[in-house]
Amino acid sequence: MGLENETLTAIDGIHVGHATDADARTGCTVIICAEGATAGVDVRGAAPGTREIESIRPGRLIQKAHAVLLTGGSAFGLDAAGGVVQYLEENDIGFPAGSVRVPIVPAAVIFDLHVGDASVRPDSRMGYQACVNASDAPVAMGTVGAGTGATVGKAPGVTPSVGGVGSACIFLENGLVVAALTVVNALGNVVDPGTGEIVAGGKVDGSFVDITERLLDANIVPGTNTTIGVVGTNAMLSVAEATRVAEMAHDGIARAVRPSHTMFDGDTLFTLATGTHSGSSVNSIGILAAEVVAEAIVNAVTTLSVSDV
Repeated sequence: MGLENETLTAIDGIHVGHATDADARTGCTVIICAEGATAGVDVRGAAPGTREIESIRPGRLIQKAHAVLLTGGSAFGLDAAGGVVQYLEENDIGFPAGSVRVPIVPAAVIFDLHVGDASVRPDSRMGYQACVNASDAPVAMGTVGAGTGATVGKAPGVTPSVGGVGSACIFLENGLVVAALTVVNALGNVVDPGTGEIVAGGKVDGSFVDITERLLDANIVPGTNTTIGVVGTNAMLSVAEATRVAEMAHDGIARAVRPSHTMFDGDTLFTLATGTHSGSSVNSIGILAAEVVAEAIVNAVTTLSVSDV
């Protein structure tokens, strides 16, 4: 772990891998915690596509997840989770249940079927390949993995900008690390929270327009947008605390995506806490989580030159 890596994989024990189909404009991204990490989740968008999130709610038997899958392909793309489960099982990673280990792999999707080849969706083979590609190297950002077909700023009569995968990390002197990885496929524009300036979004005649204003009377295709992601930390958290961090982290989406959490978005954030650091409050972790989520969203659309699609 070190400042040379300011992405999610700066947290010891977290590996990230992408599988990308550049021709079909889709892909998936897996975040692996081989030792298991205390997990939480919060869904704020009204059109989510998810898998196995009930198993990581407070009060459930399961305390830890072994991977989180973020994928394109809408509901079809959830098939990629099967490949992640297969890879983890082959590597003896999972929840001990008698003589077998059952990998716990929550997942969330973005809708990218209107970009590229809609007949090609992430499947178990692609999910498995993302695991093979996983490492602790700095996270590759931009139009890779689950962000390959992502777009932002969508309303009738406007041209969206390219979305993608972004990551960011904050290190404190006391040893606490909080990081995020986001996949940005939002209905709204992405803005720099510090200035309010639009950095990616819908355009008319080459200039950014206010998507919020255009949505007031617009006929939007439902369920075709979302921002999804993972907040990682080395802090020691309970499931309830990890869930609270995910809830607070959504403030980062609201700061960087305007509008966010609409009826047409499936905004979903997970928390993964590896538990090697103690002594930091949930308030502190949640505040930092919102910061890194906002930064990761901006990084997702500015890592590569933003272009129209």
